[in-house]
Amino acid sequence: MMKKQTNSNRSEKIASKVQTLVAEILQRNFADDNLIGGVSLVGAESHGGMQFVKIFFYARDNVAETQKRLDEITKMVRFELAQKIDQKYVPEIRFVYDDTLERANRIEELLNNIDM
Repeated sequence: MMKKQTNSNRSEKIASKVQTLVAEILQRNFADDNLIGGVSLVGAESHGGMQFVKIFFYARDNVAETQKRLDEITKMVRFELAQKIDQKYVPEIRFVYDDTLERANRIEELLNNIDM
């Protein structure tokens, strides 16, 4: 007897698939864009019954400008995503900056400055 797949597993799979497809779209259509060309997609989360996917990105420089540019192209990316995804509905997507690396560096810096 097959185990029924839970919604969280399905959400994770959809988020991962959307992340992969969006990365391909960005690479193919926006590689020449100086801001978008330097973006790495580092994760994705699905929310609201898989109607909404938050895609986390990392950029070394110009984070605010990169966020603005990603916001500008979101509709185009979603249109391309609709052509590639095998779902009844195309989730809304939002790009969110992932500051994990900066936080990790800050923690390491603080730990290094502790007097022992």
